[in-house]
Amino acid sequence: MASGGRAATMRAVQYSGYGGGSAALKYVQVPIPSLKKDEVLVKVKAASINQGDMWIQKGFFRPFLPKFPFIPGTDVAGEIVEVGSAVREFKPGDNVVSKLNFWKAGGLAEYVAVSEGNTVACPAGVSAADAAGLPMAGLTALQGVKTIGTKFDGRDTGADILITAASSGVGTFAVQLAKLGNHHVTATSGARNLELVRSLGADEVLDYKTPEGAALTNSSGKKYDYVINIAKDNRWPVLKTTLSSHGRVVDIAPNLGNIVASFTTLFARRKLSLLNQSLGKEDLRFLLELMEEGKLRTVVDSRHPFEKAAEAWEKVFSCHAIGKVIVDM
Repeated sequence: MASGGRAATMRAVQYSGYGGGSAALKYVQVPIPSLKKDEVLVKVKAASINQGDMWIQKGFFRPFLPKFPFIPGTDVAGEIVEVGSAVREFKPGDNVVSKLNFWKAGGLAEYVAVSEGNTVACPAGVSAADAAGLPMAGLTALQGVKTIGTKFDGRDTGADILITAASSGVGTFAVQLAKLGNHHVTATSGARNLELVRSLGADEVLDYKTPEGAALTNSSGKKYDYVINIAKDNRWPVLKTTLSSHGRVVDIAPNLGNIVASFTTLFARRKLSLLNQSLGKEDLRFLLELMEEGKLRTVVDSRHPFEKAAEAWEKVFSCHAIGKVIVDM
């Protein structure tokens, strides 16, 4: 038996090579991780799956990452059951949210060891499922909205912005955060999600399959000060036509052409820049405070028991999930 009367092993989901999608996932018993002095051991209540998990399995970081066999999942919420000798902020029994290092991961398991520096207390009014859906998608959305100058200090004057793929995990958070920053938001989504995106606060929602949606043009014909692009198929030549004279695209899901454009437009009036997600613990705490205050919510596409984690994986890989896909432990 492990310390505290726990069993020495735990259930986990892992894969042992690149590719294979959900069919490559295996349900296994593995040792409960041991702690370093600055880590906490979290009994996972809920985890979310991200698009990034798909790219790791597909071999985006081949041959460097991951180390096989690999337990995926970077976003978890749960209860601390043990703390390392150097941990000062937390104690056993605390409910927390953690953003795991993507090269180490470990979220799709009953327990995970995670650095104190990547862990934030979960407010009592925020459920484990809602909290687990927040770290990767919420922090990416927050950085996108901060990159266009939003301060969230009550003095934001707002701008005319476009958010594409607004019903995605990142998109649902981005719309809400942009409205908290007093921006006028035009958003794109599929026809079945138009009302959902409106309910998140978007001022106008375009069906991306219509001529207007494909051209990214709003009903007034007004140009955008900023575009937060989350749709990988949007190309710089089209995005450029939607911008005001000094407009800017912040690209969260760049294709090759847009990566090139990020260099060629570096000194142009209208430019495209890539987003590197670098926000941390204080930013995650800020998002959880917004949730606790009822100003931000996780849109949950579906919830799956651990035994059906492969179904959750397949849902994310379909690229048709609305908001976040959650695995309940």
